[in-house]
Amino acid sequence: MEVRHAVLLVFLASALYIHYRGRVRFSLKRALDFTILLAPVNALMYLFSRTPATPYLDAKDFPELEVLKANWQTIRDEAMRLNEAGDIRAAGAYNDIGFNSFFRTGWKRFYLSWYGKDLASAQAACPQTVALLKSIPTIKAAMFASLPPGAKLVRHRDPYAGSLRYHLGLVTPNDPGCYIDVDGQRYHWRDGEAVMFDETYIHHAENATQHQRVILFCDVERPLHGAPLRWFNRFFAKHVMAAASSQNTEAEAVGGINRVFQHAYQARLKAKALKASNRTLYYAGKWALIAAVAWMLFW
Repeated sequence: MEVRHAVLLVFLASALYIHYRGRVRFSLKRALDFTILLAPVNALMYLFSRTPATPYLDAKDFPELEVLKANWQTIRDEAMRLNEAGDIRAAGAYNDIGFNSFFRTGWKRFYLSWYGKDLASAQAACPQTVALLKSIPTIKAAMFASLPPGAKLVRHRDPYAGSLRYHLGLVTPNDPGCYIDVDGQRYHWRDGEAVMFDETYIHHAENATQHQRVILFCDVERPLHGAPLRWFNRFFAKHVMAAASSQNTEAEAVGGINRVFQHAYQARLKAKALKASNRTLYYAGKWALIAAVAWMLFW
């Protein structure tokens, strides 16, 4: 067997493993997207993870995060000053590749840190929260995230398994009508309470109440067995995830991935227009492109 064929088999096996992981899954048509490129790496992250393979994790198993819960009211006060000023908001341009699709359904954010990239606006507006976050080395990214009444996030999964997601309720409806569903299991946010989950399981969220939800949202480094994998995860975070940094103000720089995304998204808009007008042609083109790339790489 040639090396390229072996690589193809590894990709296919990893993609199938990830596709059938969990109870909720996309159709094969939906599952075949850019995230398949990370399937072999993600499979290693799962196999060597020190955390159980469950949608939700016990936040108490991450004692370094307890300082956030202990200071949740301080964090809340800084978040609400930003919220009242209108600074928790959607991106002003196509320069936030990680969350671009969320803005259309009402989700908003204010970045506090992003994979080693500090933001002057965050330091100026919420110094106490930023100081708390910097005291915890396992936190790789953080933001305030708002889900207004009627807003929702459609089913999705995050592309890279190098982190776990931590939410701390700051101002929430405290109501089951404002919830997140991870792999078919629901949780509704409560003021001062924390939840930890694996964001690579399919999940969605909705605020069907009349009250805004504001939380502290953090990416926490996934605990892994083996120094080589821990090194790789940190290398990837520093050189790839950091390049997807966005901004709170126009004075702040965006990462290289987002600079490319601003231009590439114009092609995406044309593809979306084609999908709206002729879904058959859109999917035929999508599959033809995928087949062409696979042929060039593996045959």
